[in-house]
This record gives sequence, C-alpha cells and structure tokens, in this order.
Amino acid sequence: MIVNAAEMLKNAKAGHYAVGHFNINNLEWTKAVLLAAEENHSPVILGVSEGAGKYMTGFKTVSAMVYAVHDSLGITVPMALHLDHGSYDGVKACIEAGFTSVMFDGSSYPIEENVEKTKELVALAHSKGISIEAEVGAIGGEEDGVVGMGECADPDECERVAKLGVDMLAAGIGNIHGVYPANWAGLSFDTLDAIQKKTGDMPLVLHGGTGIPDDMVRRAITLGVSKVNVNTECQLVFAEATRKYIEAGKDQQGKGFDPRKLLAPGTDAIKAKVAEKMQLFGSVNKA
Repeated sequence: MIVNAAEMLKNAKAGHYAVGHFNINNLEWTKAVLLAAEENHSPVILGVSEGAGKYMTGFKTVSAMVYAVHDSLGITVPMALHLDHGSYDGVKACIEAGFTSVMFDGSSYPIEENVEKTKELVALAHSKGISIEAEVGAIGGEEDGVVGMGECADPDECERVAKLGVDMLAAGIGNIHGVYPANWAGLSFDTLDAIQKKTGDMPLVLHGGTGIPDDMVRRAITLGVSKVNVNTECQLVFAEATRKYIEAGKDQQGKGFDPRKLLAPGTDAIKAKVAEKMQLFGSVNKA
C-alpha cells in the first residue's frame, strides 16, 4: 500500500515506536526492504538520496521501479517513497516523479531563508498529497556531498520550522551520517527533550541511525523520535556478504557468476538487517 508518510508517523508517535527509513540503491535493495516489511507486518519508508537517484538514472526511474516492485510483490503494508536530504530543486523533481514523501534539507541556509523555502515547499507538497520533512541543525558526516558537523539544533528554531506545517522534523542532536568515530560524544538527549517540548506532537526524525547504540535509539524513541534513518549499515552487510561469497570461490562454481546468485547473499543480508532494525524500532506488527 503506497502512501505518504504522515499518517504512519503520527501513529508511531502516538504508539511510542519508530518507523524505519531505509535508503535504497538498486533493485536488490528495494526487494529486500519491501519483503522485510511485509514479512514483519511493519510500515516502512524507502529513502532515496539525490546521489542514489542520479545513480539509478533519475527519480522517474526510481519511482517506476519502486511502484512496479511493490505491485509485483503484492505488498500490503504501508510504504512511502521518500526523498532524503533533498535540495530545493530536488524536492520539486521528486514531487513530479511520483514520490509520496520528500525532505527539504535547508539546514545549510540561514534560518530566515530555510523558513521561506520550507514554507513554499510545504504548500507545494501538501497540494499534491505528499508529506514533507524539514531539517534544523546540520546532521554530521557526509550524505552525497552534503557535509555537516553534527551540531545540535536550536529548540526555538525547531519550533518555528515545525509551525510551518511540515509532517516531520529532523533536528541535529549530535548524530552523524556514516560510521561513528571512536571519540563520538553520543546523542544529546537534553537537546532532544527540549525540542520535543517545543514541537509537541510533531514526529521527530533521527538521521544517522547506523552505529548509534541500541539503548540510545530506544531512549530517543521515548523522547519523540518517530522515524529512524538507516543507510550505511545496510551497505556494510551487503558488502560483507558479497565479499564472503567471492572469497569462498562460489562465483567460480557452476554458474555462481550469475548476478542473480552473486547478489543473493548481500540481498538476504540487507533483508535480515532491516528486520533486525524493525524489531529495535518497535514497528513489527504495527502495519
């Protein structure tokens, strides 16, 4: 069931669990995430960065593939197709391409410009029945060339952006994209608590879900996080499983070189990781 993300995240906020956002990179990722969601009766969000969209030859290609795979697999759980860390132009392109949810990352702009651009895109998205996420305070690390230092968002600025009518809000609380360094200070729960108090029922988003200790993720969910983004972790398990297959020489046995066989262990590893995260987020049997 292809939907926007607004209703599933409202339900998650009220039910004190989170919906997983899993970035996809190709057909294997799409199948793995959707099958894991269906088997675990969990709502799910398929995230697409602008870089991944370009890799897959454009947002229209991505949209056509996701819709077709969804229909072919007979997926019944709620699923949203979401632009991750979108630029102003990227958001407009995804709305035209058939995405059901978008994120405008205006965190690099001065707050006044972020507010004005967000306000315009909220009106555009909602006129098409599409949910929209905004960001305040840059998320650390790098996401397809968008670099942030892992700052903590200003709760007052979060309140201001939340009042623009966005459906979900990503706020920096010391989290980063990619693998966390050994000297990472951890999430700032004081900041998250202050943001939650300022934004009320607004579903909050935790980016950089890879590498955050499980107990921190659970605590973040109790403080209002309703969507957790995972990307790097799925890439790591895919690479590890594929490497093991080749190092074991299985690609040289019979027709083990067939890409359908070569990519199967990695695809299965993604599916298992997604199921594991759904358990952690508490979204199993919430569809």
